[in-house]
Amino acid sequence: MSSPAERYAAARRRAAQASAFPALDEFALDLGFDLDDFQREACEALERGSGVLVCAPTGAGKTVVGEFAVHLALRGTPGKPAAADGGGGPTIRRKCFYTTPIKALSNQKYHDLVDRYGAEQVGLLTGDNAINGDAPVVVMTTEVLRNMLYAGSATLEGLAYVVMDEVHYLADRFRGGVWEEVIIHLPASVTLVSLSATVSNAEEFADWLVTVRGETAVVVSEHRPVPLWQHMLVGRRMFDLFHDADAARKHDVHPELLRYTRDTVRRLELGEGRSAGPGAGRRGPRWRGPMRPDIVERLDRENLLPAILFIFSRAGCQAAVQQCLAAGLRLTSPEERTEIRQVVESRITAIPGEDLTVLGYWEWLDGLERGLASHHAGMLPAFKEVVEELFVRGLVKAVFATETLALGINMPARCVVLERLVKFNGEAHVDLTPGEYTQLTGRAGRRGIDVEGHAVVVWSPETDPRHVAGLASTRTYPLRSSFRPSYNMAVNLVGTVGAEPARALLESSFAQFQADRSVVGLARQVQRNTETIEAYGAEASCHQGDFDEYFALRVAIADRERAMARQGQTQRKAAAVASLERLRVGDVIRVPSGRRAGLAVVLDPATGGFGEPRPLVLTQDRWAGRVSPGDFTTPAEVLARIRVPKHFNPRSPAARRDLAAEVSGTGLDRHGGRRGGRSRQTVGEDHQLSQLRTELRRHPCHACPDREEHARWAERRRRLERDTEELRQRVAGRTGSLARTFDRIVALLTARGYLSADGEVTDAGRMLGRIWTEADLLVAECLRRKVWDGLSPAELAAAVSVVVFEARRDVDERASMPRGAVVDAVDETLKLWGDIEADEASRGLAVTREPDLGFAWPIYRWARGEALAKVLASGHQIDGEMPAGDFVRWSRQVVDLLGQLADSGGASTELRSTARQAIAAVNRGVLAYHAAA
Repeated sequence: MSSPAERYAAARRRAAQASAFPALDEFALDLGFDLDDFQREACEALERGSGVLVCAPTGAGKTVVGEFAVHLALRGTPGKPAAADGGGGPTIRRKCFYTTPIKALSNQKYHDLVDRYGAEQVGLLTGDNAINGDAPVVVMTTEVLRNMLYAGSATLEGLAYVVMDEVHYLADRFRGGVWEEVIIHLPASVTLVSLSATVSNAEEFADWLVTVRGETAVVVSEHRPVPLWQHMLVGRRMFDLFHDADAARKHDVHPELLRYTRDTVRRLELGEGRSAGPGAGRRGPRWRGPMRPDIVERLDRENLLPAILFIFSRAGCQAAVQQCLAAGLRLTSPEERTEIRQVVESRITAIPGEDLTVLGYWEWLDGLERGLASHHAGMLPAFKEVVEELFVRGLVKAVFATETLALGINMPARCVVLERLVKFNGEAHVDLTPGEYTQLTGRAGRRGIDVEGHAVVVWSPETDPRHVAGLASTRTYPLRSSFRPSYNMAVNLVGTVGAEPARALLESSFAQFQADRSVVGLARQVQRNTETIEAYGAEASCHQGDFDEYFALRVAIADRERAMARQGQTQRKAAAVASLERLRVGDVIRVPSGRRAGLAVVLDPATGGFGEPRPLVLTQDRWAGRVSPGDFTTPAEVLARIRVPKHFNPRSPAARRDLAAEVSGTGLDRHGGRRGGRSRQTVGEDHQLSQLRTELRRHPCHACPDREEHARWAERRRRLERDTEELRQRVAGRTGSLARTFDRIVALLTARGYLSADGEVTDAGRMLGRIWTEADLLVAECLRRKVWDGLSPAELAAAVSVVVFEARRDVDERASMPRGAVVDAVDETLKLWGDIEADEASRGLAVTREPDLGFAWPIYRWARGEALAKVLASGHQIDGEMPAGDFVRWSRQVVDLLGQLADSGGASTELRSTARQAIAAVNRGVLAYHAAA
């Protein structure tokens, strides 16, 4: 127990804090737990009026700082009567916008804030939902806020705080630029609260925030509220990755783990292959790690459930659940099973019965009732939401998930298992980065529930424990900007602030800030190099004459000799090729170099094909194979001829022995008179080289006794000058790189009529400024050319799908299309894309992605009212039918673009009407549930 004096002093400190930060004291009273130091520090900075950047591990409680910004906004909002009917004058209210990167997080945050502040105080704006958008607190996706800023929305009036949750998303290569647009364009009166996962360049990011937003406090916490223990599962044995916390800091892997894995690898490489049965091969048996049901059972025995098991494949997640069901695994009690069924049945009532079978509902429900589920982007969103709810409630004990779960909703677990440390990123299989590893394992350990969290990596022979230790211990994962100007951004910037101020705004982006920071270092190096070059020049000076001139002659001679050597090499190769092309069966030649040097007889001249000649020969040493021009430093010379049997078989050892004996019987010397030395005669005969050497000998500096010392300094200077010039080019390439790209985009838009010659936005440009899609310019061109006019609602949905859909993997053959007018519309779209691509390539711009026809059939059939089973089967997929989750996601994107067409001033009245009909046709069944969610 503390003494009365200590308790009194603590009470005095609390009273002082309460008087200095009354809003924070008020906020903390309602929390039900004490604030951590980093939370208090960030909240105090906010109450002082400063912006704040908070970097802390997953699950540390960063969102408390965002919720305090909500509290500050509401604290300054005049209370309204419960039965307000619009009476009284308008009041200026302080508002807080809470932005998140994904809709699932927005929905979750909205419900959290409604529970705390009531539905009348909180709104939600995402691509799918608009609830109480004029409320003092509005949760939204970052794109919605970006669009508001460009449109000058009245909703921005009274905005005091913007919380940017998961701000490290600005590194996302597809959507990251939106975060920077928002940060740059927010009014100066708005206080920005940035919440980020732990990044190693927080200070750099904060320095940029200070330049664009003013005073910004940086609060970094490396402390995890729930300690995380790292393990490796090797076969049936579980090992600690580190012996203790001190070993973890030093990256020292547990010696017993290292010894055991080395022994296991050795056993696999040695004689155990003989007992492995047929098919094992010479390299021993193929390693079989622990089965997935065994892993779950092991976690259950050791009281490590609930767990998330990350498998970087959708099919792998589904298969894992099936394997556990087949193994008879059951992790739930009868009471829990009853509760699970009640939750499921209450959530999926809106989905038609005939669709449930297609969606694999019964197998999914069987897994849930046993406490098992998968979670990935291919699942129906309604199914994913149920899995999330049941997992958070502790009813589902083991979830097999792809990495998308780590970037989304709040689903903490006691344990996280990584099956592999390699994932497919859409283009190739790549190793997990330290940042990704931390994000995934950060889910382990539930604050207020678990004393400690556990991360388990499943070992395989290609997994080095030391590599895992590096991933687990590394704290160097910097935030890198992915910002780049787009067509939509360009017309909006020019329309809002004008062309020149727009360039200045782009140069204030984090991307340019990082580029310029790197330029500062490069520029310093250039300056240091320039000073050193001057010093080297002084050392190289000669009292006999101009040593720079003399050294230039030496360099010219060396360059000419290298050019002559290359020319001689080219000529020798050409001569060797020509000589090999002239060979005939039975010619005895000498291979001058390489492993097969010596006499050989030609078995097959191999002429008449493409590429270099590669004759098949048999050497004196009985080796039969093909030789290439690279084996000949001099042309191949026919030394003798012998008879080769008509049906000679080079694979027969006896035939090879007899013919090799005949080659030796010719009596020719195996290596000839010389060993392939290269003549320098052609170099000496060059007139230009002779002239340069004469000038060198006549130069006054040639007689200097310190000539070679001067030459060494001059050579150092020459190399440093070459390196410095490369650095200058890198500086020039990085300085103002975004502004140069912006200028090219403006030139293209001006040529196409979206901007006028004097930099004004045209009617077409205003239309482009309201198109929010990756292929914004292509959509605008289609509207201007009336490509989509005259289509039926289903045809329009199919036609616009080609500009939003992108297959997960490349498919070689072109997808088929529904017959009729939609074929002409898509062909015209492809033609317009070709024109845009050529224009972009000629200006050095990143090209617009090619339209993808793979979703046209599914959305066309769905919009015509066909059954879900038929629709999913019509997807142009490599591996069977389209997953329901993908179908819903792409359908939502089609509906989003159709909604933009319905509201577009650049679309005809007929097209706007057809777009609204198409939206109504698509929003049915599983889509209707998703729209209402």
